[in-house]
Amino acid sequence: MPNVKNQETLAKIKEDLDGVSAVWVVDYCGLTVKDIQALRVAIRESGASMKVYKNTLMHIALDEAGLPTLDDILEGPSAFVFAGADVAAAAKAVKTFAKTNQNLEIKGGLMEGEQVSAAQVEAIASLPSREELLAQIAGAISGVARGLAVALNGVPSGLAQVTKAVADQKEAA
Repeated sequence: MPNVKNQETLAKIKEDLDGVSAVWVVDYCGLTVKDIQALRVAIRESGASMKVYKNTLMHIALDEAGLPTLDDILEGPSAFVFAGADVAAAAKAVKTFAKTNQNLEIKGGLMEGEQVSAAQVEAIASLPSREELLAQIAGAISGVARGLAVALNGVPSGLAQVTKAVADQKEAA
């Protein structure tokens, strides 16, 4: 059984795991304190949080939560990005930082209770954010509504034109 400090940390990990959409695992070895602070800010702005826990405690917490234990990923120094509602934004923040800083490596993670690889995390990062998707949906709905309004407006005007044409014909005859 873990000591009291580890039990408290385990409780914090379980609390962090509760209600998250995804957890990304990154290797932060070689980053300076300034780099880590910049990474945390970028992640926080995306609606996620980054924490560093011992791999063994994370393994225990994942096991007790009934999630994949990520044994092949939890090696070496690991930081955990807990993504909220917008999973793509959190992945995008990590991927963008990794592009500018070669020392940050995406190892993989969990999404919807399934293990994902580093390549899958990068693919998720290339998806549009939640706000962009909502804007696209709103635009599509607006376009359909506009088309329907034009079509419905065309029926009475077309009917009026036909009626006028028939009236003009009868006058001419």
